[in-house]
Amino acid sequence: MIITGTIINTAAVVVGSTIGLVFRSHIQQRFIEAIFNGMGIFTLALGTGMALKMAQPLIVIFSLILGVLSGEYFKLDSRLEKFTARFKKESSTSTNQFSQGLIFSFILFCVGSMTLLGTLEEGLGNTPTLLYTKSLMDGFSSIAIAAAFGNGVLFTAIPLFIFQASLTLMASTLKNALSDALITDLTAVGGLIILALGLSILNLKQLKVVNMLPSLVIVLVLYKLYPLLNL
Repeated sequence: MIITGTIINTAAVVVGSTIGLVFRSHIQQRFIEAIFNGMGIFTLALGTGMALKMAQPLIVIFSLILGVLSGEYFKLDSRLEKFTARFKKESSTSTNQFSQGLIFSFILFCVGSMTLLGTLEEGLGNTPTLLYTKSLMDGFSSIAIAAAFGNGVLFTAIPLFIFQASLTLMASTLKNALSDALITDLTAVGGLIILALGLSILNLKQLKVVNMLPSLVIVLVLYKLYPLLNL
């Protein structure tokens, strides 16, 4: 299967991030801070909108709790910090800012109904119209985000490609196994994670957002067990 939509989406992020990095040095610090604030507020709004759309609230909360516990157990946040520290000498961006840029852009670009529905659309053999639309949006977004967070956004292209390509290939095998309710609640869990990230960006509350990412897997498991759980 040719994953055209994901390839174009990845290229859009690379191009957009590069543009943002090129002009980043010409942007005054106060404008960078303004971008941070704007992206933080936007993140809160985006996360709220996604989180409010849930089909099974109990599955959403259980997914989030179990996901956070899993992340804490495996120390995902600490492991990512150690990994990103390796790039510190090669980057003009601080380690924490690199991590935030990587996390923020990955969640923003990869978590949401457009990602899920777009990869499903292409996985089922249809023209990836949604991924083409998403590519345009991500391309413009990555310019601003890279200007604010640095080259961590550029590195997002790697996990973005792997994640969306995997979803597309999975969709091609699962076909119609993904229900509308599952997609809705997966988006809701992603919205809660984005809300947590928004709080961290605005320095309102520093949360270990990476440790919440397993929630996106837990929600799939719980939906598989849903008939047995009788929630």
